[in-house]
Amino acid sequence: MRVRFKMDGGLVYIPERSEPVTLDTDDLPEEEAEELERLIEAAGFFGLPETSPPPRGAADGFRYTISVTSSGRSHTVHLADPIEDTNIQALVEYLEAKAR
Repeated sequence: MRVRFKMDGGLVYIPERSEPVTLDTDDLPEEEAEELERLIEAAGFFGLPETSPPPRGAADGFRYTISVTSSGRSHTVHLADPIEDTNIQALVEYLEAKAR
């Protein structure tokens, strides 16, 4: 499984945070690869709509682009803060931590 994560927006532009990060489960330790796969599954990633509009009044929140390729299928979603679904939020937090 290959996951590409990009984050932008917010009040302050931080160039390092806007660089995309790619994670490949073949390159991660087994426990981390399993955790990433679990988070993708729990979020129902492949069933998410491509774009989720930001909630009203969320003008300066972060925006996220997540692309996942696995077993011959691929899907990209665009999300914006605040993310209300706890499973999707957990996936974004995991990817943010890996991006640092």
